[in-house]
Amino acid sequence: MSAATPRPRRRMSRADRERQMLDVAEEVFGERGYRATSMDEIAERCGVSKPMLYEYFGSKDGLLVACVTRSKAELLDLTQKAMAGASDPKDILWRGMVAYFRFVHTHSRSFSMLLREPLSAPPSAAEAVDATRRQQSTLIAGALSTFAPSAPAEVIDAFTQIIMGGSERLAHWQTQHPGVSPEDAARHMTDFCWNGLSPYLPDAS
Repeated sequence: MSAATPRPRRRMSRADRERQMLDVAEEVFGERGYRATSMDEIAERCGVSKPMLYEYFGSKDGLLVACVTRSKAELLDLTQKAMAGASDPKDILWRGMVAYFRFVHTHSRSFSMLLREPLSAPPSAAEAVDATRRQQSTLIAGALSTFAPSAPAEVIDAFTQIIMGGSERLAHWQTQHPGVSPEDAARHMTDFCWNGLSPYLPDAS
């Protein structure tokens, strides 16, 4: 049994109850890791029965996939909204990076767990993580093509992969360095990308 104080059970709509379960599950997955997390502890912290968790998500695998899927939708929404308010190419890049690193900072425990234990998670969760990467890859490639129109398709593809991998590693590094803010990480990544893309920019000044 967990030493944590169970959250009091109260009447909620189905959507609110599902949201609460996902919030708690993400918290526990981040603390314990996938394998060590039990549905009993999640149910206890939510103040619901374990059968109710299974009714909503089917299994622990299903619960983890639901957490990742929700994060995927939230990340896309945040980055799209941030980039839509940009006034120039570098601002697009900066705003997108800030949105990404702020998101990872908010979900730092679960993010670190997914990077730390990729083989522990079920295949369905691994596919959900890959779908998130593909989603962000499409967003990044579109932005690069817009502000570096002279860059060949191969360069756009290569820089998209560099940004994806570099951002992931930098975000993981940032979770280990509390003194580094999401904005600091975004600035490092923006400067790196901007300098690398400069030969293809219409006006990099």
